[in-house]
Amino acid sequence: MFSKACEYGIRSAIYIAEQSLLNRKVSLKEVSGAIDSPEAYTSKILQQLSRSKVIHSDKGPTGGFSMAPSSLEKVKLSSIVKAIDGDGIYHGCGLGLKSCNEKKPCPVHYQFKAIRDELKEMLETTSVKALAQGHKEGLTFLKR
Repeated sequence: MFSKACEYGIRSAIYIAEQSLLNRKVSLKEVSGAIDSPEAYTSKILQQLSRSKVIHSDKGPTGGFSMAPSSLEKVKLSSIVKAIDGDGIYHGCGLGLKSCNEKKPCPVHYQFKAIRDELKEMLETTSVKALAQGHKEGLTFLKR
């Protein structure tokens, strides 16, 4: 459903949010280790999230990646997905057809549209803070 980059982006944001709740900045190496992702790949993903203002990146000896604790409730999963994969997930055809729409639906159009709408609702209402707190409390995990 999501690209591998988007999956890593979501996992990275959750980890960075969790550490930001503890007033910690984290390094690229720490993030990639925490989410079990290659460092070079994680670097590109974090750059995208930083450019989209989902996370903050500070350079130098006291630098690292962080998120403002006051903004964690406002950062929704949809902002991460949009930063990495765009909004095509909300419009694409379940069978990958280019001309699938209400007037000319594919065989799974209406069932897939319902799933897409539910996914959009979940992404737009789920905050990174809620997911970070679940991970911090040991209710969820980020590594395989």
